[in-house]
Amino acid sequence: MYIPIKVDYGVRALVDLAQHAADRPVRASEIARRAAIPQQYLAQVLHTLHKNGFTGSQRGPQGGHFLVMEPAEIRLSSVMLSLGGGDTLVPCLTDNSTCIHSPCCAQREVWRTVANAVHSILDSTTIADLVSDTPMPASMGGDAMGDGAMGGNMDDMNMGGVGEPETGESGALPIRLETAV
Repeated sequence: MYIPIKVDYGVRALVDLAQHAADRPVRASEIARRAAIPQQYLAQVLHTLHKNGFTGSQRGPQGGHFLVMEPAEIRLSSVMLSLGGGDTLVPCLTDNSTCIHSPCCAQREVWRTVANAVHSILDSTTIADLVSDTPMPASMGGDAMGDGAMGGNMDDMNMGGVGEPETGESGALPIRLETAV
């Protein structure tokens, strides 16, 4: 299963907005810097999130982006669907004509169970859950001026060895599902 990079960036942007947009709209450049998202791509993601009712925007010198829904109301399943990550694990789950073995395939029920489990997790996880599980380094909390801008650059931050995710040819993130036996 692959999660499109657009979904990953969208979730990162929503978490950032939930953490920083309480008092004022947040500039896309601030989100891009903190969440390590290319700014031009972030503009596309924010446009889609706005179009789907997750975020709003305000123009002008004090403008930026903000959540229009409470973080506890934004489910990852909805974000994934709105940003193009609604594909099934295998096409035969939604269209029997994609495989001649669909009517009598034992694997199909296994993949349906996996798909249902993934959907259940995404549907029960909200942006608020991710915010509460995301430590916010002191350097990201804002500065003495209260504008929320982070000093320094990304090279100054200890990212724990995490950089841009490696994606496949489709621009999607590989998901590894592991189960304990």
